[in-house]
Amino acid sequence: MTETADYPPTPERPSGWLPSEEIARIRALMPLVYVDAVPVRVDDSGDVVAVGLLLRVTREGVMSRALVSGRVMFHERVRDALVRHIEKDLGPVALPQIPAAPQPFTVAEYFPTPGITSYHDPRQHAVSLAYVVPVLGDCRPQQDAIDLAWLTPEEACAEQVQVEMNGGQGVLLRQAMAHVGRLP
Repeated sequence: MTETADYPPTPERPSGWLPSEEIARIRALMPLVYVDAVPVRVDDSGDVVAVGLLLRVTREGVMSRALVSGRVMFHERVRDALVRHIEKDLGPVALPQIPAAPQPFTVAEYFPTPGITSYHDPRQHAVSLAYVVPVLGDCRPQQDAIDLAWLTPEEACAEQVQVEMNGGQGVLLRQAMAHVGRLP
């Protein structure tokens, strides 16, 4: 393998991160792998009692509700990507409970063209493995998140919350609640 000026990573760019020009070029050529995580609180019997939704401002300046989501880096295990994104969005003491053998509840295929699937990302074609992840620790919004709201599954699936979610994440949330037996 030939080394380039971008490898090994510089201190400003962690391992697995690409320069913005290169990621834009790759996004135009092929689908990328992502993870979507629906953070939940569970009771003593393992039933989902609350769903954590982030409040963010979109590129267009619109407030929206969002799930934890992000790219899987080169040479990164899916479980490590889940932990990294949950800690990045919910804080370092969120304490996500990733199962020993993580299995997604669905695979969401995001397209830059609206209407091909329920999922839309204008930047790229992305394939996302979606998980329901219990978190035990103290969660606080991080990075670009303004707030974190814990809603009951019924509240999270209500129409007024669903319309606040972009790119099909409301559909994904409803699938997650159906998967855990909490779709109202």
